[in-house]
Amino acid sequence: MRQKTDIGSDTLFYTIVYIIAIVGFIITLYPFIYILAVSFSSSHSVYRGEVFLWPVNPTVAGYKQVFKQNGLWTAYGNTFFYTVVGTIFNMVATTIAAYPLSRKQFFARRFLNFFIAFTMYFSGGLIPTYLLITNLGFYNSRWVMIIPSLLSTYNVMVCRSAFSNIPDEVIESAEIEGANDWQIFYGIAVRLVTPTLAVLTLYYAVGHWNEFFTALLYLSDNKLVPMQVLLRRVLIQSSSELMGGEVAADDKAAVSIQIRYVTIVVATLPILAIYPFLQKYFVKGIMLGAVKG
Repeated sequence: MRQKTDIGSDTLFYTIVYIIAIVGFIITLYPFIYILAVSFSSSHSVYRGEVFLWPVNPTVAGYKQVFKQNGLWTAYGNTFFYTVVGTIFNMVATTIAAYPLSRKQFFARRFLNFFIAFTMYFSGGLIPTYLLITNLGFYNSRWVMIIPSLLSTYNVMVCRSAFSNIPDEVIESAEIEGANDWQIFYGIAVRLVTPTLAVLTLYYAVGHWNEFFTALLYLSDNKLVPMQVLLRRVLIQSSSELMGGEVAADDKAAVSIQIRYVTIVVATLPILAIYPFLQKYFVKGIMLGAVKG
């Protein structure tokens, strides 16, 4: 009797879990479907609010209007550069910083761990940071999007914890075989925490792809601004700068709404396409980087 009761309670529990998961999935997925539907619908159908799940009077006119803008492709190229180069720099700096902090024999381990954790709660503030970065000559430079954000304290701690999970015996065996520190670091440690590094790569890449505040502060040259700055201008200041003089004045309000959604799709689709390739590492990487019990 008790066994049947347990089976019934488990079934009820999983049923509730699945229902909540499905509802959450639908709520999360609908905005993406709506944005895609709007971007492929005619501007007047969007303006009249006729779009719900599927495109109404499908057209790619909005995409043609956006793709032929020189400013968009320049911003796109800048975003790819900041994302790829910035993520590479981030991962190199993060792994080099995290590995020594994970080794108990490192004499400055406790002090540096405290120092790094201290920066999570206290900073110099926006104005001192602005003055420092401009005095270093990073204003209107591509490096301002990479160097100031070289390290994430949280990601260093996650990576450090992952390195800490490597058994000391593995490191000692490599040392006995004559491997130096760099060979142990790259040939053994980095390879053993690949799932965690894949997750951190995704974190850094998404951060660079979505970064716009740094560009607003330090980049006044339109040839250097990333895609997200252009997207912000479209969303806040309307899309008149993308429409040019080819759209009649009466149609500008309708086209403006569609252009905004098209720009959102163009700006977010590439980074969304990367996630499925890293998904298999996601849960494993987070668990591998968890704090040891």
